[in-house]
Amino acid sequence: MKRNQPNKKARMEQSRRPKKNPLKAAGVEKVDYKDINLLRQFISDRGKIRSRRVTGLTPQQQRQVATAVKNAREMALLPFTSR
Repeated sequence: MKRNQPNKKARMEQSRRPKKNPLKAAGVEKVDYKDINLLRQFISDRGKIRSRRVTGLTPQQQRQVATAVKNAREMALLPFTSR
């Protein structure tokens, strides 16, 4: 290993930036299950709810989004899976 190159962990720590909160940027205080366009941002192409690490949400917002997505699925506003 060359001594001049930083190791992988050091490079990852340097390049890591906090993600921007998409709900704060949109000016949303409370997540509503009827706002389908907003909820689709937090669902993968396979229909799974994306994690906090990927979306950049706070823990409380992630719980609100998960509950809203589940309610929207029950009300048939969002599909359980997508093909």
